[in-house]
Amino acid sequence: MTSKSESVRRSLTGSPLVKAPGTLRAWVRSSEIGLVLLAALVGCLAGLAVSGMGWVAQRTHEALFGLEAAERLSAAPVLHPLVALGVPALGGVILAFAAWLGERWRRVPGRPVVDPIEANALHGGRLSLRDSVLVAVQNVISNGCGASVGLEAGYTQIAAGIASRLGLSFELRRSDMRVLVGCAAAAAIAAAFGAPLTGAFYAFELIIGTYAIGSLTPVVTAALAGAFVARAVLGVQTVITLGPTPVVTPTDYLPTLGLGLICAGLGILIMQGVTLIEAGVRRTRLPALARPALGGLLVGALALLATPQVLSAGHGALHLNLGDDGAAPGAGALIALFLAKALASAVSIGTGFRGGLFFASLLLGVLAGKVFVLLAPPLVAMVLPPATYAIVGMSALAVAVIGGPMTMTFLALEITGDFPITGLVLVAVIASSMAVRKTFGYSFATWRFHLRGESIRSAHDIGWIRSLTVGQLMRRDVRTVRADATLAAFRRAFPLGSASQVVALDEGGLYAGIVLVPEAHAVPIDDDVGAMRVADILRYRGEVLLPQMNAKEAVALFDRAESEALAVVEDRETARVIGLLSEKHTLRRYSEELDRQRRASVGEVA
Repeated sequence: MTSKSESVRRSLTGSPLVKAPGTLRAWVRSSEIGLVLLAALVGCLAGLAVSGMGWVAQRTHEALFGLEAAERLSAAPVLHPLVALGVPALGGVILAFAAWLGERWRRVPGRPVVDPIEANALHGGRLSLRDSVLVAVQNVISNGCGASVGLEAGYTQIAAGIASRLGLSFELRRSDMRVLVGCAAAAAIAAAFGAPLTGAFYAFELIIGTYAIGSLTPVVTAALAGAFVARAVLGVQTVITLGPTPVVTPTDYLPTLGLGLICAGLGILIMQGVTLIEAGVRRTRLPALARPALGGLLVGALALLATPQVLSAGHGALHLNLGDDGAAPGAGALIALFLAKALASAVSIGTGFRGGLFFASLLLGVLAGKVFVLLAPPLVAMVLPPATYAIVGMSALAVAVIGGPMTMTFLALEITGDFPITGLVLVAVIASSMAVRKTFGYSFATWRFHLRGESIRSAHDIGWIRSLTVGQLMRRDVRTVRADATLAAFRRAFPLGSASQVVALDEGGLYAGIVLVPEAHAVPIDDDVGAMRVADILRYRGEVLLPQMNAKEAVALFDRAESEALAVVEDRETARVIGLLSEKHTLRRYSEELDRQRRASVGEVA
């Protein structure tokens, strides 16, 4: 019977691969330049994928909603009621049908799709290209029909799927595979925003999980390649143009710090809101295939009742709200727009549309910053222009939801080109990130992993810990004795120095406990010693290891039991002994693997 781990591995590997030529594979595996060139190729392919998805989504908006060329859906002044209601609902029907077909095309139907963060945390950078294509298609359908989701999740998924497949073709080592998946994500985000530094730090903070000199060159190369290709295909992305920022003084950092903390609370509420809506939709017992249609109808209703700015990712709405402040709406209108956009995003994701909260969090942060400017002056004196606090709020709320303090800091810098703002943004994102980490503990992605039962807090590689199992580490040649044997017979069979521990079995041949040989020989010799049984001196009767436990769990059990060795049983019900594992051997192997992972993370050759 195929094990679960082998099934997962096959589903992530996919169909038999076309291997790169042996000489080329060997050169890429042994040469840093080879990995950099492979990263550049991944960056170019990611840039093309991002450009293609963005182009298709925009043309779909223009065709379905009757927009002018290059007009953004969320910036449309008005939409026909039938179009606003019908297109998202029809898109939900199409998405449900596409998802139904996709499940039949997948290699492991029903299994959650592995995203880049999970791939790097648990699977050494392996994720299915087939699943990634399905996610990208569903993301384009969702965004194209006006659902309030961004394309960034699809961008990074398809780019990472391409990188993983290339890495498997070149038979890259685990550490290099993880870096290559990070390169793909860096290129995807760099291409989406025309911001290479943002893409690079997105990879370091969110996909690779750590910064290392060895990964710097390939990641930056991929980010630059992705941005250049997207610019060549789509042209120069629109940047946010701000007026000149006044001189920033130390007193300006106090309101910025407060805004960062407010955005942290808003981010937590948004993430919890998505979860509540998902749970509410499940409680309705509405068929899964009907949920996106209902969600599209609700999002369309919000666009009619509130504003079309709630539709799609929100690129047009973001530029509208960062425009001329002379005609800016009041605090009440901005709060209503914030609530409508947050609700539209939560409904879209909660009813099954594919996408993420990356761009929605940017728009919501802009709105939060502008509301802060309007409401805070009675409490805090502010002299900087409202657009400055809008940019600060944009980064602070995005870091609360997505994570990556340096990512969001560089995003603000690269899309505005305004250096004086960078220090303010850095203070706000640090405050927001720390507040979320200490009070909530998750980003949106890791929060969804948590709800699924996965203990992933970042992309830091913990998969090797799970693969270092008790079943791999244990010794199978176990010395055993019957628990009803006399102590005298035990001493004759196991003299001092012959063994340290002996596993005792009951009359049914199942685990009964462990006999410590020195302890058995230390029992005082008297007239009754011949009548004593092994069962009288058994230790660790209830403490056993299971073969599927990892090394970290085994070490914790050794500590609780205060034992130097424990028996390994097939399962707790039958308690059939299959091995013995010592704490010393476990710690040595765990330390060796930990050191190997450390050296790989800093670019040292193993």
